[in-house]
Amino acid sequence: MMQSARLSVDIGGTFTDLVLLRNDGLTFSAKVSSTPAAPEDAVISGMAEVLAAADIPAAALTEVLHGTTVGSNTLLQKLGARTGLITTKGFRDVLEIGRLRTPGMFDLTWDKPEPLVARRYRLEVAERTLADGTIQTPVNAGDVLRAGAFFRDEGIQSVAICFLNSYKNPENERSAAQIFSQAFAGIAVTASVDVLPEAGEYERTSTVAVNAYVLPPLKGYLDRLEHKLRSAGVTAPLLIGNSNGGLSASATAQSKPVFFISSGRSSGAVGAARLGAALGEPNLVAFDMGGTTASAALVHRGVLSRTHEYEFRAGMSVPSRFIKAGGYMMRVPTVDVAEVGNGAGSIAAIDAAGLLTVGPISAGADPGPICYGLGGARPTVTDANVVLGYLPPRLAGGTLRLDVEAARLAIDKMLGSPLGLSAAAAACGIREIANANMVRAIRAVTVERGLDPRDLTLLAFGGSGPVHACDLARTLGITRVVFPPSPGVFTAMGMLAGSIEHHELRSAQARLDLLGYEVVERLRREMRAAATMALTRQGYAGETVGFSEAIDLRLEGQDGSLSIPFSGAFDAASLRPAFIAAYRDTYGYTPNDAVEAVALRLHAHARISEPLDFTALKAARTDVGARDERRMVHFTRDAAIETTIVPRASVVSALSGPVIIEGADTTIVIPPGMRVEPNATGSLIATPESA
Repeated sequence: MMQSARLSVDIGGTFTDLVLLRNDGLTFSAKVSSTPAAPEDAVISGMAEVLAAADIPAAALTEVLHGTTVGSNTLLQKLGARTGLITTKGFRDVLEIGRLRTPGMFDLTWDKPEPLVARRYRLEVAERTLADGTIQTPVNAGDVLRAGAFFRDEGIQSVAICFLNSYKNPENERSAAQIFSQAFAGIAVTASVDVLPEAGEYERTSTVAVNAYVLPPLKGYLDRLEHKLRSAGVTAPLLIGNSNGGLSASATAQSKPVFFISSGRSSGAVGAARLGAALGEPNLVAFDMGGTTASAALVHRGVLSRTHEYEFRAGMSVPSRFIKAGGYMMRVPTVDVAEVGNGAGSIAAIDAAGLLTVGPISAGADPGPICYGLGGARPTVTDANVVLGYLPPRLAGGTLRLDVEAARLAIDKMLGSPLGLSAAAAACGIREIANANMVRAIRAVTVERGLDPRDLTLLAFGGSGPVHACDLARTLGITRVVFPPSPGVFTAMGMLAGSIEHHELRSAQARLDLLGYEVVERLRREMRAAATMALTRQGYAGETVGFSEAIDLRLEGQDGSLSIPFSGAFDAASLRPAFIAAYRDTYGYTPNDAVEAVALRLHAHARISEPLDFTALKAARTDVGARDERRMVHFTRDAAIETTIVPRASVVSALSGPVIIEGADTTIVIPPGMRVEPNATGSLIATPESA
C-alpha cells in the first residue's frame, strides 16, 4: 500500500517548524529559519526536508495544516492594508470612543492605541435600522458610491461596513456591500454581519475593522503559499489553524482573517490538552516559548480554557474578562492564551533608568541573536543561555553553529561592564528577568483565574520552553513538569490534533425565562443547516459533522456575558443554575438577579483522519550515535558546575539533575535538585528530588 502523510507547519518569528505524520504512525520533523520577507519560502524548503526524510513524494500528502503569524505580525507591526470604514451617520467615532476605559486605572503613561482606520477614512452614510430590526431609512446608494470613489482616489485597499443594529436586520448592510463591491471591484469589502452578527456597536465595528485591515496581507500570503505548494507537486488541501485551536479551509481564512489572528499558538494548547488526557493530567498549564513570544494557556478539569473575546496588544496580551481597552478588540472564538513579548530572541538592554530590561523587541530570524552569526548586534536571551552553557554549540539538528565567544563579548561590553557585572552574572540577570516576565503570563491564566499554580502541572514546549520550564516551575511552586515528544515542534504537532471547524452565531436577546423554545429551536436548525452546508462544500460528508452549542447569558442590565454549553432540547430552567455557577466561579459571588440571553453559538466540527493518538506516535530517530558529553553550566550566579549532556533518545530511565537533554528540535534543562524520567507517551516528566 502506498504511504500517505499529513504535514503540519507552524511559522514563528524566528523558526518555522514542520511535522510530518506518516500513515504508519512515524513522525518526521524539521526546524528551519523563518523568512520574514517571504514566509512561504521557509515552508517550501522545510517541506522538502521532511519529505526527503520520510521518503515520500509531495503528491502523497493528504492534508497540509498551517499555523501562521502573518495576521498577528500585521497588527503588531502596523503593516496592514490602507483601510476605510463606512458606517451609519452619527457613528463615525465608535472606534475612537471604544469602551471609555483604560487597562490600568492609575497608569498616567498609558496611550490609547491609534485606531486601525484613520478618522479621515471613516465615512458616514444615510441609513437607519431600528433596535427591533425595522428599516426606518434604506441605505442611500449615492452615499455609498461617493464614499467608494473617495476611497479609490485615496488608495484605500480594504473597506469595512458596519451599520447600527445590522445584527437584527442585515438588509441595509448587505445592500451597501453589494453596491460597493459591484462598483469598486478592486477594493476588498467586509460587512460586519458576515463576521459578527451580534449586538455591541464598538465590538462589531472593531472586529470588522481588524478583519478588513488584515485581509489583503493574509490573502496575498496564502495565495502565494498555495501557488508554491501546487508548483512543488502538492495536491492536498491547505487548512489554516484558527484562533480557537481548530482548522479551517484556506478560503475561509482569506475572507475572515480576524478568526486567524492567533493562528498557530492556539494549536499548541489543543495538543497540550490532548496529551494531558493521555497522561492522566486534567489540570495543567500549557507553556510555549518560541523565539519572539512566550504564552500560557490553562487546561482545567480536562477542558481547555476558551473565550469569545480578546484584545491584541503589544507587550503583555491577556484575553481577560477584567482588563479592557488595552488593544484592538476582537469578538471571535479563541483559546484563552496569555502572551508576553518575551522569547529566546528578545533583546536585552539597559533602559534610561539604568536598569536591565528584556523584550518585547525581538531579534527574530533576521538578523537573529549575536551567537547565530547572521548580523545580530544586540544580546538576546539565546545569547545569555549560550554563555551560561545551557545550549549546545549547534542548534536546529546541528545545522546552525553558535558563536559562543561573540555572545560573551557582546554581553560583557553592552551589559556587564556598564552594570559592574561579569559576563556570566549579566547573562544570569537576563535569564532571571526573562523568567520573571514569563511567570507573569502563567499567573495571568492561573492566579488571576482563581487557581493555585501549585495544584497544576506545567507542560513546556516550543523551541525554548524546555530550557526555562524548571526554573519557572520552582518560582511558581509547581512540582511536576512535562516535556512532550518533540517539544520544539509541538505546536505544529498540536495542529494534527485539531478538527475542521465552522462557527455560527445568532442574536437571541430576551430574558431567559421569556425566551421561547420555538425561537431557539428555529435558530438551532438554521445554524446547523448553514454549518453543514459550509463543511460539505469543503468535501466533508454530512454524517461526519458534529455539533456543540452554547448560549451567551448575562445578568439583566449588565454588558458582559458568559457562554454556557447545552445539548438536547432547549430548557431555560436548567440553564439558569448553570449560569449562576459559572458566574460565581468567574466573579466570586452568587447573584440573584434576572438572567437574560444574548446570543446562540454553534461549533460544528468534522475530520477525515482519526484523532491524534500520542501513545501511538513513533518519532523518527535523528540522534542515533550521539554520545554523552559534559560541559560547564551556570545554574546560579556562582561558579559553573560540570553537567552531563545526553541525547534525548538515550533517556530510558530516571536521571538526576543537573543534566541537559539535547534533541534535534530543542534542549531540556534539568537543574540540580530535580529528576527526570520517561513516560509511556514518549514524554519526559521532571519532579523535585525531594518528592
